[in-house]
Amino acid sequence: MVGNGTVSYDHERDGRPTELGGCTALVRNLNHDTFLVVRYVRRRLTVMIDIDGKHEWRDCLDLPGVWLPQGYYFGASAITGDLSDNHDLISLKLYQLTVMRTAEEEKQEEEVTVPRVDNMALFIEDERDEPMSGVTVFFIVLFSLLGSIMLAVIAVIVYQKWKENSRKRFY
Repeated sequence: MVGNGTVSYDHERDGRPTELGGCTALVRNLNHDTFLVVRYVRRRLTVMIDIDGKHEWRDCLDLPGVWLPQGYYFGASAITGDLSDNHDLISLKLYQLTVMRTAEEEKQEEEVTVPRVDNMALFIEDERDEPMSGVTVFFIVLFSLLGSIMLAVIAVIVYQKWKENSRKRFY
């Protein structure tokens, strides 16, 4: 998530509407330290993880078109919701990377005042695209079958009444 002061984090849905990407790493109860590298170079945000403790980095997130302003602070936070868990941040090392730029890149460089992501609309999740849960599908099928059976019973009763009335003749 790239927050710009107008976007709020949706705790009810674990931030899914504003999620730009991510990955899953099983880091609980390991006997070694796990590492995370966050790199921001030339408007590209990259996150890599090492959960095996072998200094073999696995790509977690590679997001181009991220515009972050200078002079802000870096922070880390964690929330576990209803689950009681412990998150320890042992160390945080920050480096300023010197990147050689061409004269053309220097001309195109613009001052960034508000954080943003190019093509943010591609990352916003549409609620209608969410798949239905198994419970929802079960109840839809159950009520559809019950409704069909009820309609069939009503149709049989109406047909029998019609047939009974058609046999009676008035003289």
